[in-house]
Amino acid sequence: MIRLQQLTKKYYTKEVITTAVHEIDLNIEQGEFISIMGPSGCGKTTLLNVMGLLDGFESGEYLYNDKSVGLLSSQERADIAKADFGFVFQNFNLIESYSVAKNVELPLLYGGISISDRRSRVKETLEYVELQHRAGHKPNQLSGGQQQRVAVARALVKRPRIIFADEPTGNLDSSSGLLVMDMLKKLNQEYGTTVIMVSHSEEFAKYGYRILHLFDGHIVSESDPKFYT
Repeated sequence: MIRLQQLTKKYYTKEVITTAVHEIDLNIEQGEFISIMGPSGCGKTTLLNVMGLLDGFESGEYLYNDKSVGLLSSQERADIAKADFGFVFQNFNLIESYSVAKNVELPLLYGGISISDRRSRVKETLEYVELQHRAGHKPNQLSGGQQQRVAVARALVKRPRIIFADEPTGNLDSSSGLLVMDMLKKLNQEYGTTVIMVSHSEEFAKYGYRILHLFDGHIVSESDPKFYT
């Protein structure tokens, strides 16, 4: 599904060139749950953003479903991300003036989906994350855990093939974090949704089938969570 070969991403300033991702080789198959760990500044979020087509790269190869991303136009990359990818961020990124239902509906507004189909999908997705009773509420009327579940619903409503999650439990207490992680695991197991998650939490990283350990832009090791349980 995703194949990276010697992938490198650099950031440039007047004073310095920083290699955030350095010659990474990685294969991710459909239906996997991958956790990415490492210290702050090691390139975790950069790698996630490159795979999610939110950022470009300098050199190497990125193949998505056997298509070379580097040869695609910006519009073709945007179309893939819109159709196949869902994103969950640490800071929720909900629109405070919109209701829960409206926030979840947003990804569907630009896909030519009828109003009735949009409403049906939103209702179904909110039921899945057990927040249907909060559909008319605003984000500031919800707990942090509930807001993150809305963010998961917003990512899920498109029925994406891949969910990219960047520290999805970073702003949550432990019990709310467990609920969000259980939801991501459920999506993976019930729908076969591929999950690629960045996390600082060893406990939550173990939800993945593989844990990739990054340091200074390199994958320095890979572990199997089964060895920790």
